Amino acid sequence: MLAIRMQRNGRSHYPMYRIVVQESQRHPLSGRVVAEVGNYNPATKALTLNKEAVEKYLKNGAQPSSRVAFILKKNGVKLPKWYKESTAKKATAKHADKLRKNQPKEVPAEGAPAEEASTEASTEA
Repeated sequence: MLAIRMQRNGRSHYPMYRIVVQESQRHPLSGRVVAEVGNYNPATKALTLNKEAVEKYLKNGAQPSSRVAFILKKNGVKLPKWYKESTAKKATAKHADKLRKNQPKEVPAEGAPAEEASTEASTEA
């Protein structure tokens, strides 16, 4: 099965990506690529894309990664009906009841204000 994914290249701290068609079982950096269909530079948001080649591989069953599908959809490439968009994951705290914002508000005891008043009265005298 083929996959359309991004293959990172460029120097450290300045990534550039090639959009490639590859066997889905292979690692993106293995180097064995069926076709290169575009380039993406996230620093400048520059994208070059061969839309005809992408549509050809999508019609033949190539599965785009979630990020590639987002880029393709943004640039007007129609995704096939069988493609299912990934749902956004929501982060949840493991022990939400222990968070400070979920703790009940502390109400000062009735004896505490009286003690403060008595200490203030003694300092005034």
